Amino acid sequence: MSASKTALLASTSAAPVDPLKQDFRKFLWLIWKHINLPDPTPTQYDIAHFLQNGPNKICIEAFRGVGKSFLTSAFVLWCLYCNPQLKIMVVSASKNRADNFVIFCQQLIQTVPELAFLKPKANQRSSRVEFDVGPAEPDQTPSVFARGIDSQLTGGRADIIVSDDVEVMNNSMTVAARDLLIEKTKEYSAIIKPLPHTRIIYLGTPQTEDSIYNKLPETFTKRIWPAQVPTTEEIAGYGLDLAPRVRRMFDAGLYGQPTDPERFNMDELIDRRAEYGAAGYQLQFMLNTKLSDEERFPLKLKNLIVMPVPPAKAPVDVFWLPNPDRELKDLPKHGMAGDNLYASAGHSNEWLEFQQRVMSIDPSGRGKDETGYAVGFHLAGNIWVPEAGGLQGGYDPETLDLLAKTAKKHRIQTLVIESNFGDGMFAKLLEPVLLRHSVTAEIVEVRSTTMKEQRILDVLEPVVTAHRLIVSPEVFEEDDKSIQKYESLIRSHKSLFHQMTHICREKDALRFDDRVDALAMLVGHFVELMSQDAQKVADRERDEWLQAQIAKLHESPLNRGFAPSSAGSWAGDRVV
Repeated sequence: MSASKTALLASTSAAPVDPLKQDFRKFLWLIWKHINLPDPTPTQYDIAHFLQNGPNKICIEAFRGVGKSFLTSAFVLWCLYCNPQLKIMVVSASKNRADNFVIFCQQLIQTVPELAFLKPKANQRSSRVEFDVGPAEPDQTPSVFARGIDSQLTGGRADIIVSDDVEVMNNSMTVAARDLLIEKTKEYSAIIKPLPHTRIIYLGTPQTEDSIYNKLPETFTKRIWPAQVPTTEEIAGYGLDLAPRVRRMFDAGLYGQPTDPERFNMDELIDRRAEYGAAGYQLQFMLNTKLSDEERFPLKLKNLIVMPVPPAKAPVDVFWLPNPDRELKDLPKHGMAGDNLYASAGHSNEWLEFQQRVMSIDPSGRGKDETGYAVGFHLAGNIWVPEAGGLQGGYDPETLDLLAKTAKKHRIQTLVIESNFGDGMFAKLLEPVLLRHSVTAEIVEVRSTTMKEQRILDVLEPVVTAHRLIVSPEVFEEDDKSIQKYESLIRSHKSLFHQMTHICREKDALRFDDRVDALAMLVGHFVELMSQDAQKVADRERDEWLQAQIAKLHESPLNRGFAPSSAGSWAGDRVV
């Protein structure tokens, strides 16, 4: 072994200092020069510094086109340059992409003189999917091995796992696909060695608001490098994850300026925005999953009015104003990040009896579905929701009994039941249970034929955005309490407010939709009344009250003998 190679492997304090080992950025510059790339940009150097000095579990989100794959390849080779005994697994979205990564690393070893000592020996592995480096001691696991995320990941142990762009459009556009992707990444824990120096590194660009990068355990440290400095409206979406360099640019007032003009100047970013569209640009270049789906997911918690629902009478009008002083921070939320709940900003002085008291039920079949239900009272164009939720079980007596008790508790006048499943059997089974609890509500069965997602949004969107849906704080608390019995992977998906805020006009957009479907049925029943003007309703109710008082006056012994004339009663004349 040559003196130079001996020095590379030495671990004593007498070994000469190698500047390439000390600073990955210097190594990166060297690699860039050998493959005739321009000098690394400030963002690339910043990412390189975090790769070297970040904690053991990190997630790097950087804008499309920054060169994450090249950076990753250089980092893998730098790790082996520093310690050829390391075992590194690279995971990509597909086997082909993973194979290309391995090939690129091998090409660099063959062409960069400083890496010549890493060339595999004749008796070592060297293929498209894995290879050994020359100084590596014999081991069952290759020095570098790559896998597609959809392949069998287990079968070797690694010191470092580089999860390079495992989330792409094809494997992240549905809830089921994202859940499967998360389950696959959990296999990393079975591969990584249980040693202090081991690392798991995610590099990627989010493809959806519900990105797996947003669901990594709290043990991971995330850093985000957007293509532009966030504006004052966008900054909240990044929380504490924004790269410190970009944060300093924001603090300097450079809102909207390119963060890496050497890579993309302003004109080029404008072209990218036009190419990707507003939502696509927010995801791919701004990496802001909090704002990217404003239009895709139209139902927002902030448009609700949160207020206790009185049992009998309510204000004719309730005012909505999302001021910070009205924000309800203590209530559990299962909506989008940054989408807050607000208490009412006040209400009118006039209170009237609720006009209708309705309960909707979306029966479940078998399996993991719930029987969703929602209770609503209507008054003057507003819908008040004192209770909503989901019950495990379909036709079992416990479920039927709980629904009947809920109907009795809220003095329900009309029960709206979805009849698609079981051809109306649920209503027939519920009727005797209702009678047993002295509930005499009318049962109205509904059957839907349109696409569920479209139907739900068509009903809920105009009501929610017009701030006509008033929800009791207890609904949020009970909703959160009721989902705790489910396993963590699906828990949030069971929440009414997760379902409400994550539904879009795409088929099978939600993993579960029982609770939001029941809410849509409830609101749909009130649609005909929603066009009524609050003041008109108040005037009509006031007139009816006055007429009732006049009738009582006529029945009084003091008024006997005063028969109404053809022109109207004495009292009526006074009123007119």
